[in-house]
Amino acid sequence: MLTLFHHPILASSRFVRLAFGEFGEEISLIEEAPGSRRKEFLAINPAGGLPVLLAEADTPVVGAVTIMEYLDETRGIMKRDKRLLAENPMDRAEIRRLVDWYLVKTEGDVTRHIVRERVLKRLMPDEHGSSPDSAAIRAARANIKQHLKYTNWLASTRNWLGGSRITYADLAAAAAFSVLDYLGEIEWNENKAARDWYSRVKSRPSFRPL
Repeated sequence: MLTLFHHPILASSRFVRLAFGEFGEEISLIEEAPGSRRKEFLAINPAGGLPVLLAEADTPVVGAVTIMEYLDETRGIMKRDKRLLAENPMDRAEIRRLVDWYLVKTEGDVTRHIVRERVLKRLMPDEHGSSPDSAAIRAARANIKQHLKYTNWLASTRNWLGGSRITYADLAAAAAFSVLDYLGEIEWNENKAARDWYSRVKSRPSFRPL
């Protein structure tokens, strides 16, 4: 069984767990505190970031997007209509663009700040922790509206965010929004298409372990 070093409140970790769930494959989970720089973990990933997958022969695959590509090459390519990347190169490019949007841009604009200020600072040792930065939280909350509006447009013009069927794009978006939704940061009422899309993703078996 493969092993994933992760943290349950990080969107990138949730994204990888959703992808494995869509393929119906179980993985062993090891929770790693973000920023802890534990010696044993740094021996696997000197950069210290999450998630990290220990693949065959305990070979580390580092980072959510790299893990996504590994999954597609080792599993997805054999799934045909259940593949989470499209067959057409331009469609694959759009899926990758949206994965980057939600795991990098949404993370940078919103999720990272909300999680750091509302969750991670509470977990830090006293000498490293500090009070939540209210200005950072306000800015992130203002940015949520634009990301929801964009997602609402995608959901209202396509069957799924990345095209006609569920793809990594949906999993990346759902991973990001699931963190914010869990923390009570999302107002769905003005974004009906995005709300309905999110409900469809949440109803999938891959989402239940989150």
